Amino acid sequence: MASLLLRVAQPSVSFTCRRTAHRTFSSAMAQRRIANPALFICDLQEKFRPAIYEFPKVVSTAQKLLKASKLLNIPVFATTQNRARLGETCPELKLDQPDGIKTVCHLDKTLFSMITPEVKQALDSLNASGPLSCIIVGIESHICVTQTTLDLLRSGHKVYVIADGVSSCNKEEVPVALARLRHEGAVVTTSESFMYEFVGDAGTPEFKEIIKVVKETSQSTKEAMQTLCKI
Repeated sequence: MASLLLRVAQPSVSFTCRRTAHRTFSSAMAQRRIANPALFICDLQEKFRPAIYEFPKVVSTAQKLLKASKLLNIPVFATTQNRARLGETCPELKLDQPDGIKTVCHLDKTLFSMITPEVKQALDSLNASGPLSCIIVGIESHICVTQTTLDLLRSGHKVYVIADGVSSCNKEEVPVALARLRHEGAVVTTSESFMYEFVGDAGTPEFKEIIKVVKETSQSTKEAMQTLCKI
């Protein structure tokens, strides 16, 4: 269906959390199948680049979802793990850069889970009308992604783990982690499936913008799917 639409449409802890106390979700967004979305970018750091299986493809999927988030006004949360030792967030993601996307919270942590007290506070500041729909990309699938997902599920949120956007040092860890998270109640899906499900209607102005992202990233999406989703 997506391809058909495409053809037709053509350890000290430091953090920065931006308060968004006055931010509210629109009534139109509340009616979507995926309500109150938030994108989580988990520990995509320079030092992991040579160690993680198909790391560049994880980054390309994160870039695509960041573009979509900017168009769809989806808040973004990002973390680094022990930044002093493992480096900054990958620069090509352009988080909090003038030509990039502004995060709600960009936090350095020692916890494996992204859900630190500071992130919890920032989540509360969204003033969402109900549980969040949390979209997760990053590393490692069996450690930080897993523990973040479990914490969010425990808090009553819905979690979408993006299969073409997560990985680990040992690729064999990935399907085991995804199977476990699916069993725990997370939705394991793909980046393109998420974008189409979120928009939900080819007749909307948002779809016209999202289809441009789909076109621009068609080759990188194919490559990510052929590697990360065939593990």
